[in-house]
Amino acid sequence: MAALVAAILVGPRLGKYVNGKAVNIPGHNKLMGTLGVFILWFGWFGFNGGSQLAWGGDDAVGASMVVLVTNLAASAGALGALFLSWARYKKPNLDMTLNGALAGLVSITAGCGNMGEFGAIAAGFIGGIIVVFSMEFVEQKLKIDDAVGAFSVHGVAGAWGTLVIGLWGIDGDTGIGLFNGGGSSQFIAQLIGMLSYAIWAVVTSFIFLSILKKTLGLRVTEQEEIEGLDLSEHGALAYPGKRQREVES
Repeated sequence: MAALVAAILVGPRLGKYVNGKAVNIPGHNKLMGTLGVFILWFGWFGFNGGSQLAWGGDDAVGASMVVLVTNLAASAGALGALFLSWARYKKPNLDMTLNGALAGLVSITAGCGNMGEFGAIAAGFIGGIIVVFSMEFVEQKLKIDDAVGAFSVHGVAGAWGTLVIGLWGIDGDTGIGLFNGGGSSQFIAQLIGMLSYAIWAVVTSFIFLSILKKTLGLRVTEQEEIEGLDLSEHGALAYPGKRQREVES
């Protein structure tokens, strides 16, 4: 939610919207982006599994299960986004697939200690589908330039991941979700918690970011944006060869 508020207050990048239509501004290196996602994926095992706070005896079994469902959700999220983007764009989209994997990881995080294998796959797969629609809606309908899809991946998929505990959650061998015999009480509790956190994040981030916008500012100058932040912030170009080719052309 904070990312959405920030994207609104910062405003779109130069050239992002032309005549009211969104223009694709691709990342400069898909290989590095892919590597980054796999590093996050691997790190998530420690992030979720480490929440067990111990690794021995029954704790080892619990932590191992957390790592398993985390991996299942990430894989399912990647597949969900891959298949949907393939159907919509006629070709599999790497960026959407990577965001689908992240959405799967986010979708399982809240309930990683209270989800079984099926619930994890369902949470991740649906999360991967949701993130594709959400990114398109934010960019094309709301006209908000969320450059890396942070709101869709962490906000929308995070909200889904919070709610999914109330659908397929388990407590030991007992189902606590709406779809596995637990009734609606857990889902209602998750919904109240999700809405509470969302409202808190929107209000507090809007206040602080608005203050920053009025004082220090939230974005660089137009000239600095055109030249690139490597030059304005560090006094050097990360890809000087690319800049030289642009000058020569």
